[in-house]
Amino acid sequence: MSLRTQLTEILPPLLPSNPSEAIKGTELIRLARLQLNGAYSDASLRYHFSIMSCDPASPIAKVEKGQGYYRRSAPVPALTGAQELLSLSQGRLDDLSSDHEAVDSALERLRKFRAVVTRYYEVNGRFPYVFRQAFAQGASLGNLWKFPEVVLVDWETGDAPDEVFALDPTMLSLKQRLGLPPFRLHAARLRIHPSLASFREDFFQALSASMWAQGGELIYAAPVEDEALADGLRRLNAIFGVGVISFGLTAQALDDLPRAANILNAHPRETEALMDRLQINRIAAPHTRQHIDWQSLDGLRRESEEVQHLIGWLNDCVGKGRAEAFRDEA
Repeated sequence: MSLRTQLTEILPPLLPSNPSEAIKGTELIRLARLQLNGAYSDASLRYHFSIMSCDPASPIAKVEKGQGYYRRSAPVPALTGAQELLSLSQGRLDDLSSDHEAVDSALERLRKFRAVVTRYYEVNGRFPYVFRQAFAQGASLGNLWKFPEVVLVDWETGDAPDEVFALDPTMLSLKQRLGLPPFRLHAARLRIHPSLASFREDFFQALSASMWAQGGELIYAAPVEDEALADGLRRLNAIFGVGVISFGLTAQALDDLPRAANILNAHPRETEALMDRLQINRIAAPHTRQHIDWQSLDGLRRESEEVQHLIGWLNDCVGKGRAEAFRDEA
């Protein structure tokens, strides 16, 4: 039996499931050697740990920051069911089709995370626009590659406290003369759990859904703790430019949060307490383009009322000379 085959069988019980409790390589070598058949050097074992930690099918993963190894969770199988579940989880959840309570729980986590993302960017001076109809039940699965979950709008606003939402008239006029938009649009896709088995699909859906915008973001709820996963995301970012960020919210942390409606309507002190729970980690910064692909955006506008509402909202803000949060009158 090869060393790799032996390690695949031996390692799972030895590895902690929590990355924060990762085991050092020296200790893992000591424990593994007690069960191995054959004399293998420390260098050979370390080499195999390193190679296997980059394989999504292997049980061992290396922590992204720090030292040590932990047990990689198995990839979850596909599910056909609620479109909203599919949209925010790449169609990969446990088989919940006969467990309505589990489906409700998964949907609630997704809604909470979307609400957290909305409030976080509002607090940090950005203006989010959330897509919902594009991922409603009965919508085309192709929408996963065409529409973002959230568009983040950045405006040139005044510096004085009483002008915090007033658009800078000088910059507004200059950009209009130069034919430049007076805002930056970044299209974001949301995902609950990062996985070495599915990060490429996550990334390229985010890229596809943001081609018309000035930049793209892939936003994960859970922390990116696998070193191989983080490296893979950074390599894709270097070539294609989509930014990657984690909010540090595990499934348990999401379950502990109030309902989505309460998050969106929280008082300032409650919102501050919520922000304190986040562990924001920027994996890779987005590459921002100067221009919007207006032709592509116009094509989407003809397909989606939500895109029409987005354009109408932006136009109203420019006309008023003031950045205002989007209000869905529906």
